[in-house]
Amino acid sequence: MKSVTLFCGARLEKKEYEIVADEFCEWIIRNQLQLVYGGGSTGVMGYVAKKVVAAGLPVVGVIPEKLVKLEVAYQGCTELIIVNTMHERKQIMADRADSFIALPGGFGTLDEICEIITWKQLKIHDKPIGFLNGNGYFDGFYQFAQHGVKEGFISAADLAAIQWLKNMNQFVWN
Repeated sequence: MKSVTLFCGARLEKKEYEIVADEFCEWIIRNQLQLVYGGGSTGVMGYVAKKVVAAGLPVVGVIPEKLVKLEVAYQGCTELIIVNTMHERKQIMADRADSFIALPGGFGTLDEICEIITWKQLKIHDKPIGFLNGNGYFDGFYQFAQHGVKEGFISAADLAAIQWLKNMNQFVWN
């Protein structure tokens, strides 16, 4: 079974982002994928995990001990891995992934997906990476990346290696 590692927010305050999360959930369920994610029960991440578990698919949560109470670790995971550091969390999530998707989130989401992008640049992995850009959430980040290409800090090939998705049906496996 293929797995997808999801990076997304521990908050969910606007209904329109539930719709984005629902689209991701429908895709993962339709494709019978294992979900690997940050292990919390709150926000976008908790919303997605609960739907995937309810569909009978495996869900692996990876959460640092420090966040167990803050993000309220989701005990419904098929497998809940508690680690010491954020670095361990990201490494395990990367190791368990066949692909990576970012849904709306904050600085933690950007930290996680940017590290994965950097690892792809460094040829540490060659797994597909996508941003589900529901409601134009990642438009500003995409503009930043384009500006980085224009200014010579990001290669056009590295930017092209990232999938900027209007919907999950556009996602392409390597």
